Amino acid sequence: MKRIYVNEEWCLGCRLCEYNCAFANSGLKNMAQALKGKPIFPRIHVEDNGRVTYAVSCRHCDDPLCVKSCIAGAIRKENGVVKIDRDRCVGCFTCVLVCPYGALAADENGVMQKCELCLANACGAPACVKGCPNNAIVYEEREEEA
Repeated sequence: MKRIYVNEEWCLGCRLCEYNCAFANSGLKNMAQALKGKPIFPRIHVEDNGRVTYAVSCRHCDDPLCVKSCIAGAIRKENGVVKIDRDRCVGCFTCVLVCPYGALAADENGVMQKCELCLANACGAPACVKGCPNNAIVYEEREEEA
């Protein structure tokens, strides 16, 4: 299955992945109208530990803890992609607590959100990948390491 991978050594920490993600999931056609002067709620976020910057997004685990722990049954795995039914989410943050990668976060309404590979956005590829100026974020299939 294709997944998002980050090459930390190439990440500039510019946060363009966050802006492209927030715009792609805004439902609007104009980036300035979607994001200017508003707090953004991207489904990917950049971390900076002082030595290296890197983007964090859902890894669509083979056996996801978030799916197992969701008390509302709002998180499911469908065709290899972990998805959230936003209408069922009760905002309990249990998924945030169990995710070992820190990939889930609340949106402006307290409903959980995470990367769903832009499959519902008709972007062709995840918006974070398309918007990364240094190709630090890639969307590809890789061999599983033993």
